[in-house]
Amino acid sequence: MTTDDGTGTGDVALPHSIEVLWSLRSRQQRTVRTGLTVERIVTAAIGCVDADGLAALSMARVAKRLDFATMSLYRHVTSKDELQQLMLDMAYGTPPRIDTADWRTGLERWARAFQEVFRRHPWMLQISVSGPPLEPGQLSWLECGLGTLSATSLRPDEKLAVMMLMIGYVRNNVQLSVGVSDQGISDADLMAHYGRALAKYADPETFPAIAELVEAGAFEEPDDDFTFGLQRVLDGVEVLVRIRDGEKPLT
Repeated sequence: MTTDDGTGTGDVALPHSIEVLWSLRSRQQRTVRTGLTVERIVTAAIGCVDADGLAALSMARVAKRLDFATMSLYRHVTSKDELQQLMLDMAYGTPPRIDTADWRTGLERWARAFQEVFRRHPWMLQISVSGPPLEPGQLSWLECGLGTLSATSLRPDEKLAVMMLMIGYVRNNVQLSVGVSDQGISDADLMAHYGRALAKYADPETFPAIAELVEAGAFEEPDDDFTFGLQRVLDGVEVLVRIRDGEKPLT
């Protein structure tokens, strides 16, 4: 995802990290080197934040992990902010190989694999983004998702809109669950606690619909909200797919 600062050519200003990432990707045969490289710096930084969180990241700490002087890192990475953008794209890894012709099954597999990326590296959700993806790693995930829709009759702009919806859904859902897990609380325990708090404060006269949920025990044994929401998103996409295929939406 692109950030607001940075330089570039033409009419669009792009961060330096974009150029670095594409430069790394374009190297078809990389020579193994014992010296300091962008790849080594980013890999070490990811190791730091996987262990101790994004707040613990510093150029000095990464340098110590690599046994180099801090200033030597700046010959490869211009700033801590740029380092975070490089880390973000590298952490996405390689998207799954989806070998099914059924778009719905393929898109569900894509969503679950995308979810796992954030579960492995929850700090990724703390790095702000301000635009659609332009980095190679993130574009590979977009390409993979679009590929699941290739056999449908959706227009190109509709396929893109579907993928933006899927990306947003997965990120938003994992954002909540990651925040909970950081507190050492399971999703089920959180919802049970939430239900008890609602029972105390949400009186039936002012909040009748919420009180009905509490009375029914809806917060005591919550369903898998990721799966539930994902299926409803896919249901909506299926309506559009069937319309574009000239079929009547399922009722």
